[in-house]
Amino acid sequence: MHAVQPPPTAVPRTGGAAAPVRHTAVLAITCLALATVVSAMSSLNVALPSIARETHAGQTQLSWIIDAYSLVFAALLLPAGALGDRFGRRRALLAGLTVFGAGSALAMTTTSPDALIAVRAVLGIGAALVMPATLATITSTFPRERRAGAVAVWAAVAGASAVVGVLVAGSLLQAWSWRSVFLLNVVLAGLAVLGVLTRVPESAEPEQPPLDVLGAVLVAGGLGLLVYSIIEAPQHGWGSLPTLGGIGLGLLVLGGFVAWELTTRHPMLDPRLFRNRRFAAGTLSIALQFFAFFGFIFVLMQYLQLVRGDSALKAAVSMLPMAATLVPGSRLSPLLGARLGARRPWVAGLVMAAVGLGLFSRVDGATPYWRLALILLLLGAGLGLAMPPATTAITDALPPTQQAVGSAMNDLARELGGALGIAVLGSILAAGYRSHLTLPGFPARVTEAARSSLGAAAGMGGPVLEHARTAFVAGLQDALLGGAAVVLAAAVGVALLLRRTAR
Repeated sequence: MHAVQPPPTAVPRTGGAAAPVRHTAVLAITCLALATVVSAMSSLNVALPSIARETHAGQTQLSWIIDAYSLVFAALLLPAGALGDRFGRRRALLAGLTVFGAGSALAMTTTSPDALIAVRAVLGIGAALVMPATLATITSTFPRERRAGAVAVWAAVAGASAVVGVLVAGSLLQAWSWRSVFLLNVVLAGLAVLGVLTRVPESAEPEQPPLDVLGAVLVAGGLGLLVYSIIEAPQHGWGSLPTLGGIGLGLLVLGGFVAWELTTRHPMLDPRLFRNRRFAAGTLSIALQFFAFFGFIFVLMQYLQLVRGDSALKAAVSMLPMAATLVPGSRLSPLLGARLGARRPWVAGLVMAAVGLGLFSRVDGATPYWRLALILLLLGAGLGLAMPPATTAITDALPPTQQAVGSAMNDLARELGGALGIAVLGSILAAGYRSHLTLPGFPARVTEAARSSLGAAAGMGGPVLEHARTAFVAGLQDALLGGAAVVLAAAVGVALLLRRTAR
């Protein structure tokens, strides 16, 4: 993957050469497939309180139930993108959707948190095949003059489907158990498979170099060690040897991945691509935006249901102001970029999102909803402005023959950011909750049970629950303040990287 400059021409291979490509249908179906796997990252968040009650999962296990999917998703994106390049993006979509749907059906039968964690990891394998193939299909079938608009729609769906997934899951939970969220996955995957079979053309670049197996193993191992150590940090302590040693070892393995990619003849991801300022800025921005975005949803759903006492549906509906500005912001961003240059709306969106998270870090159990709604509007608008230019910057940096790997890099930044956001913000929340929860006069076993999760404390009620809610809010404030700092750092990074570029 050394070719940074695109070739003069590159035409995707399609099955059925005489059939015209219906671009609107291709966009709709690939976005449905995208929404299916992205919504699965967030939709289960609204079910966490009921999962905790039914399976007796602790706060760390709840983090793993969400992050097992995200971690496997992120770790396999690059090799999955390369496989889509070689064997066909349509085939990758069909295989990924089948694995995803079958895994979701299996998840409906689980009864323990450990089994649910394992099945969520299987879903991550399917999602890793699907997501890079969606964007690669768009960029390889759309003419260049229509590509930016299609990518903007893709980016809007990628952001909004997380919120829509929460809303639909909340509606299902009003009548059924948390297993209905996995039934939704089965239905969406089935519809997407039908659409791919009937409307999406095949596109592939079979003359690809050999798959970088060692690189895939190194990146998966490094990410696994890093995320595992962060999620388990509240159990062992942030300054403990297992935590620091695991994080250090994970970073060392990832460093080995970079060194290997610089020396091998056929790298899965050439680190030299990051010499391109727009590619580097896009990757940084996407990773840190979704670090905050998915970490925010993870902690917010628990706050709304367990601190404010909202039902699953009410908590999901409470997220709608974010979607109300995220989608229009994503559509407006390319227009502003064409007039002002991509840098200005991009940086402005990141600053708006950072301010929104900073304001959210000051909420408590008595904060009126109208104030939450205003902050969600600001946060959604900021993310909407910042997502499309970041995605476009990444895909435009690579030639058409490597669009699957390029889109996989975009998706890796997105899912890795999300996985780390859930891990880091979830761990900050868990550590803050444990440290602030004191129950003088209560037996040690009651205190230990309450410290496992706010869901466990909710089952005890009375003064235990009141103390637990106060402790949870303290942890939530710490976590969201950290998220705000991360997004502000992204704004500074993008501004510096693009300071010498015209657009």
